Amino acid sequence: MNLIDCHCHTANSPDGEGSVKQLCMRAGELGISVLGISEHCEANRLYTKEHYGNEPKNEYEIYNNIGIFEKSMAENTAAISECSENLTLLCGIELGQPYADFCGAQSLIEDKRLDFVIASAHELKDKEDFAFLSYTHENIKIYLKEYFESIYEMCKWGKFDILAHLTYPLRYINGIAKLDADISEYNEIIAESFKLLAQNGKGIEINTSGLRQPYGLTFPTLEYVKLFKELGGEIISIGSDAHCAADLGKGIKEGTELALAGGFEYISYFKNRKPQFIKIQNGV
Repeated sequence: MNLIDCHCHTANSPDGEGSVKQLCMRAGELGISVLGISEHCEANRLYTKEHYGNEPKNEYEIYNNIGIFEKSMAENTAAISECSENLTLLCGIELGQPYADFCGAQSLIEDKRLDFVIASAHELKDKEDFAFLSYTHENIKIYLKEYFESIYEMCKWGKFDILAHLTYPLRYINGIAKLDADISEYNEIIAESFKLLAQNGKGIEINTSGLRQPYGLTFPTLEYVKLFKELGGEIISIGSDAHCAADLGKGIKEGTELALAGGFEYISYFKNRKPQFIKIQNGV
């Protein structure tokens, strides 16, 4: 089985730990053939807090994300020249909230050192990460409506390669708060987002982190993997969203099986911002 893990973090991300070297060593132990480092880079905090006139709302709201980006690019590119010939190491970022500053985000991702860009939405406008919000039956509908509208705006912009963890808010709404959020009422705008991705040669990610969290499912689940395929999607990536070496590769086999069940014969990764395809072996 060809294992790929195209979403992971080191201590260069505010909520990560360890080094690129540690991830590479762990990838070798697990037999991972393609490893994508994707440090957090939040487009709503690219510059200093003085630039925005804001103060951090929590310990993870780090400003001057351009500095994080530059440090990550330097370490990733250095590691690429040193890693084993059995491992394809990819230099990427997880670009959070690009809709907060499309211009700033685009200038950042024009960097030629990047192999891939994952786009994600961790926060709504003027709110904290979904991890820090309080949930009620009344407000989850408001939050989810704004979230999927933000995803749609992001997909219209479309300057990234892979849409990360589509159903991210459910990690906290269903998994932590134990409120049963049915996202089927947003299927129309999800479908429109998927159509944009498919038309523009972009992909979605099966993020397996939910399998090791109280949520217990992937982001997204099989029905949305199938929907993306039905709407013309050809590119699907797999990522553990590991924030330490110990979590690297977790759920990747299950994620690959899910891609196969959703109608995909290949899993994908991006190198030099161009899609590469690996055929899913029988029996994965």
